[in-house]
Amino acid sequence: MIHFGIKDIIDILIVAVMLYYLYRLMKSSGTLSLFYGVLAFIVVWVVAYEVFDMRLTGTIVDKFMSIGLIVLVILFQDQIKRVLIDIGAHGNLRNMIRIFKHEKNNDRDHAEIMSVVYACMSMSKSKTGALIVFQRKVPLTDYEKTGDMIDADINVRLIENIFFKNSPLHDGAMIIAGHRIKAAGCILPVSHDMNIPKNLGLRHRAALGMSQVTDAVCVIVSEETGGISVAQGGKLTIKVSAPDLEHILSAAVD
Repeated sequence: MIHFGIKDIIDILIVAVMLYYLYRLMKSSGTLSLFYGVLAFIVVWVVAYEVFDMRLTGTIVDKFMSIGLIVLVILFQDQIKRVLIDIGAHGNLRNMIRIFKHEKNNDRDHAEIMSVVYACMSMSKSKTGALIVFQRKVPLTDYEKTGDMIDADINVRLIENIFFKNSPLHDGAMIIAGHRIKAAGCILPVSHDMNIPKNLGLRHRAALGMSQVTDAVCVIVSEETGGISVAQGGKLTIKVSAPDLEHILSAAVD
């Protein structure tokens, strides 16, 4: 007789949550087919080892699963770090403190956001390509080191000068963190998602790649069309208006 109790329900829920986060991880990195392959292995393992008691097949698949988990951790270490930070961020004491500081910092945050919005609108009109990355919970120190350190106040003229076509830093990304322009000319990880429209260039792929491995918000100004796009959470939004950009960045800073 099979006994099904509360422990079994908890066990199933834990496995379901693990599979859900694995699905999210691989969907954001554009490797969803790999998730289905892992899921197929798990099904074969459970059926062979637990249901039909096929010891030899179950043992072989078990060894493959052990090696596969190690390989997955190595391949997706950045994405795993992001998921763990997302999980740990809920109930964070720092977020509670920020609630009390919100009113004090609100005017400053809005002024900095509007500086970026105005700069993007100006660069959009002149079709000046730009890529601006806003740090959130995940530190971007390693990416800052790939460019030139600036550590300057956020203002419209400086942003436009950095992305001016003859500037030596205009091809890389600008990173904004802690109310400062931390670095420019930075190199970002490029997304290999095959669903990205062919007319979008390297800046859009780099922004999407950055949003897949971190929780950063990336703003792109197209050099070809002047269109403004935003990459966040592994998703790309194109043809963003000034009010929409202000809203997205305000939500990201909060």
